[in-house]
Amino acid sequence: MLCGRWRSRHRRREEPPVPAQVAAPVALPSPPAPQDGGNKRPGLRALKKMGLTEDEDVRAMLRGSRLCKIRSRTWQKERLYRLQEDCLSVWFQRRIPRAPSQHIFFVQHIEAVREGHQSEGLRRFGGAFEPARCLTIAFKGRRKNLDLAAPTAEEAQRWVRGLAKLRARLDAMSQRERLDHTHTWIHFYLHRADSNQDSKMSFKEIKNLLRMVNVDMNDMYAYGLFKECDRSNNEWLEGPEIEEFLRRLLKRPELEEIFHRYSGEDRVLSTPELLEFLEDQGEDGATLAHAQQLIHTYELNETAKQHELMTLDGFMLYLLSPEGAALNPAHTHVFQDMNQPLAHYFISSSHNTYLTDSQIGGPSSTEAYVRAFAQGCRCVELDCWEGPGGEPVIYHGHTLTSKILFRDVIQAVRDHAFTLSPYPVILSLENHCGLEQQAAMARHLHAILGDMLVTQLLDSQNPEELPSPEQLKGRVLVKGKKLPAARNEDGRVLSDPEEDNEDEDEEEAGATEQRRRAKQISPELSALAVYCCASRLRTLRPAPAPPQPCQVSSLSERKAKKLIREAGNSFIRHNACQLTRVYPLGLRMNSANYNPQEMWNSGCQLVALNFQTPGYEMDLNAGRFLINGQCGYVLKPACLRQPDTTFDPECPGPPRTTFTIQVLTAQQLPKLNAEKPNSIVDPLVRIEIHGVPADCACKETNHVLNNGFNPHWGQTLQFQLRAPELVLVRFVVEDYDATSPNDFVGQFTLPLSSLKRGYRHIHLLSKDGASLSPATLFVHICIQHS
Repeated sequence: MLCGRWRSRHRRREEPPVPAQVAAPVALPSPPAPQDGGNKRPGLRALKKMGLTEDEDVRAMLRGSRLCKIRSRTWQKERLYRLQEDCLSVWFQRRIPRAPSQHIFFVQHIEAVREGHQSEGLRRFGGAFEPARCLTIAFKGRRKNLDLAAPTAEEAQRWVRGLAKLRARLDAMSQRERLDHTHTWIHFYLHRADSNQDSKMSFKEIKNLLRMVNVDMNDMYAYGLFKECDRSNNEWLEGPEIEEFLRRLLKRPELEEIFHRYSGEDRVLSTPELLEFLEDQGEDGATLAHAQQLIHTYELNETAKQHELMTLDGFMLYLLSPEGAALNPAHTHVFQDMNQPLAHYFISSSHNTYLTDSQIGGPSSTEAYVRAFAQGCRCVELDCWEGPGGEPVIYHGHTLTSKILFRDVIQAVRDHAFTLSPYPVILSLENHCGLEQQAAMARHLHAILGDMLVTQLLDSQNPEELPSPEQLKGRVLVKGKKLPAARNEDGRVLSDPEEDNEDEDEEEAGATEQRRRAKQISPELSALAVYCCASRLRTLRPAPAPPQPCQVSSLSERKAKKLIREAGNSFIRHNACQLTRVYPLGLRMNSANYNPQEMWNSGCQLVALNFQTPGYEMDLNAGRFLINGQCGYVLKPACLRQPDTTFDPECPGPPRTTFTIQVLTAQQLPKLNAEKPNSIVDPLVRIEIHGVPADCACKETNHVLNNGFNPHWGQTLQFQLRAPELVLVRFVVEDYDATSPNDFVGQFTLPLSSLKRGYRHIHLLSKDGASLSPATLFVHICIQHS
């Protein structure tokens, strides 16, 4: 259960905690680009740091290009696009000037760059431009694609190649390079805060700088810090004095305290001392060799490295690296057994995949399928209806949503389904077509997918067994109705034609003809339902009845909850052998989602959500499938895989795990209103536990007043867990407000089983799942099993 978020609290005026005063360069929030896009210098420092000094493509991007932005047949405008000096962001011209931060996009937020007419927008509206001049920039999260046409094919290629090099270099950057590279941001903010550009900083200018980086420091403390750095005693900071102020501002005293606890009086960690820290962290397989490897990877000082010693700077880099993060690095790759039957896995699933917004009048798009695949989705839905000219279309029937061709969606499946994950994709067909257009659907599936399409049993000797994800790599399965004709030679009934129809929840009246037509199944389409034969789940089978693994039931969230409540263990046993798909109620007109955790607790594999709708439900989905290489398949806990299991999520037994988390500090939280310097967040942290009903809980810290740069809490929160193998932990940061709902700042969700113990950084994500780097939480985690 999600705890109540909208609480009214009395707002106390209090002094913010003494800000941390740091030793090593730390990344700051990305600054807005200048509104005129003026790159008057060639960005040589950034190019040098990225090893691209001589690269002509990147240099051309720094000079800028006039590219035509294409939105429709009539909206095609020429705009200036220019790579910024940081080589991490691109400034673009807008017809109506807006806030500076709305004139840029960041290289790290690019999902893919496609050449030619490789987007729905360019295929529909880019006909006037030859494909060689066109490119599409697709972004992570919900931001729309950017469809562009360059004046020449060579200029388009410069942007395609240049962005590819910048993205590759960004991915390959070491932790040291990242922190060193982003250290230039503080100087950018200094330049903005230096109002008269005299390279000196008055106290007023220092105060402006602090607000820019999201901290409203107490005037007396800030002035004291200012005077300590003012060695010349002339009420100005310049040169080394400014650098000293920045060193103090960026200090991390909580990390220094941990470091000194292990390093002793000499203030360096020897290999045995680092090993002691790793053992206390609970690092699996901590050895002297591993400690030596960490020193050679993260230590900045060459002399210390030669003597196998780690300084404070190296220690900080290690804790900020993926190896020091809360998510177990071993779980970022495929690490689970992928040779078990499909029914043994949670499978990332989408509902109404074609929609980009509301299910009443929103647009349908093949790009929605591309985005779902980019998020690891392995089961997508196709609502198929009769279209003109004998061509079936996909849209949300009986609504004003736009229509797309069935064949275009299948082409998107062919081109994008296996970009992120090699494991099988399931096409869940919601079929409303007559026999003729069903046959057309089957022809398109065969012609476009070719050998990708599963058309027959992989193992004819064991027809009742579901294959594994490993056996089905690179293959596409069709979930649809099967003609009841047929019994196999062994007498096996393949399917029940009376499958639950999702639309029954949405349109009880008026669709008699469509339902009659939907019960007519063409032999061509029927033949493609090999391992996913749609079947109605009337009652759970009694114990002696044999399972039918190739049958898949589709249940509304309401029906699934009823089964969970009334027949919890029987439903789990059913899901141990057969696939079950759960979908949102049709009453959710705004494409809202239900809590998927309830369905996972009962072993439902295909828990379908509206991927286009951000919220805590999609955070949970992203957290569930964050692990195992984000391949879209996660092995269910053993208690949900055994056909004779006694597990019941409603009665999980006594607590057997204590989860304790100490929320220490946060670093560089994003400003919620970047255009208002005086807008500073008052952050609080909430820890949410999502699992079986008895485990669901949430607890939160106090809020810290006027400090989003380096707030400190030092508060301990504890939870007792009964079914830890199902638990997802959601870390949420909000901006406290006494008179209105708290504003969302960032979150990160992951399975408890993938959470590392000890001192860890939580790398926060935005509402739509994009990185908020460098925003982090610093916590201490303890998990004790009884």
